[in-house]
Amino acid sequence: MGPCFGTILRRVKKNRGTKIICLVHNLIPHEKRIGDRPFTQYFVKPVDGFVVQSKSVLDDLASFNITERVSLIPHPIYDNFGDKVGRQAALKHLKLDEGENYMMFFGFIRDYKGLDILLRAMALPKVKQLGLKLIIAGEFYSDEQHYMDLIEELGIKEDLILRTQFISNEDVRYYFAVADLIVQPYKTATQSGISQMAYHFEKPMIVTNVGGLPEIVPDNKAGYVTEVSPEAIAEAIDKFYSMNKAEAFTNFIRIKKKEYSWQNMMNAMIDLSYLSA
Repeated sequence: MGPCFGTILRRVKKNRGTKIICLVHNLIPHEKRIGDRPFTQYFVKPVDGFVVQSKSVLDDLASFNITERVSLIPHPIYDNFGDKVGRQAALKHLKLDEGENYMMFFGFIRDYKGLDILLRAMALPKVKQLGLKLIIAGEFYSDEQHYMDLIEELGIKEDLILRTQFISNEDVRYYFAVADLIVQPYKTATQSGISQMAYHFEKPMIVTNVGGLPEIVPDNKAGYVTEVSPEAIAEAIDKFYSMNKAEAFTNFIRIKKKEYSWQNMMNAMIDLSYLSA
């Protein structure tokens, strides 16, 4: 999209009055392709100011020699999925057994998000002995058969709740209500909107130590930050349940989420528009 957006911005700039502020989620695609850098360079050149949401994206901008007119504002809370609902109501709505403990992998299933790593963690003895269920909620944007073959190979089909279809906005709150823990086993990342959904619903997280994820999920406070491996994720899952960390993590999240407001994002954009005047 770099050539498309870059051309549009150059046309906009011709009026000499409009200021262009770019909210950058990912500057460089997770799945890298030939032409990424020159296309991105073409896009960013006419931009007057940038709002980034993690230090890793700040570093990406610096690699294009952009170090000024940039504000780092963490991703605001996703609060558009409704209020929290009770666990019992959510279990009934989703037709799930109330006698189980559930973790969740949520969102589009793409290779860089590391679902395969989490599946391998589920097969390790430390997790198997806990008797957990993993909800996988989201559509496949990668080869579905690859994951189905891995599930069969690991012998963990009975430990999974596969809801691998489009999840409507109306149903999001029910999935978060039944989950004790949200797991983001990403192989690469900048930041993740899933973390901010977890903050809204006050759910502890396990994230991998990639990109900006550790900035949003302080280790042993809002959850655990692990290395990118099945063993490390399994260790964190075991600690969460065996040490009964849910209440302590939830209390921290309830306070921490107040920092992630949409007002902060809007103020940053307004300030940048004046700086670039």
